Amino acid sequence: MALRPKHYDLEVWKEAMRLVRIVYSLTREFPADERFGLSAQMRRAAISVPSNIAEGAPCGTRPGLVRYLQIARGSLIELDTQLWLARDLEFIPKQDELADRFVSLFAKLNALITSNKRATKERK
Repeated sequence: MALRPKHYDLEVWKEAMRLVRIVYSLTREFPADERFGLSAQMRRAAISVPSNIAEGAPCGTRPGLVRYLQIARGSLIELDTQLWLARDLEFIPKQDELADRFVSLFAKLNALITSNKRATKERK
């Protein structure tokens, strides 16, 4: 029986993967001259979120996992800023489906970081 990677079972990773698909869908509609600008930057930031969650999942230590979750959260904040810019530039609607997903994913990442930090302190 093959081992299943740990991140496959994390709801936060699944939600981050959904976010990437939405970002790709939205950025397909950006002006052609943005293909290597804001569009590419948003895609990189979005991809970084589930990638860092996946990289941290098999670390074997809570501090290692927390470090990668914090990087994922930083990428999510970066993406949020880019989404605001895209809205201001009218590349995407003011009300898009990412706003609620962002808040949900940010809260889940924070909760996972906090619980792992707490568990690390309790073990000491």
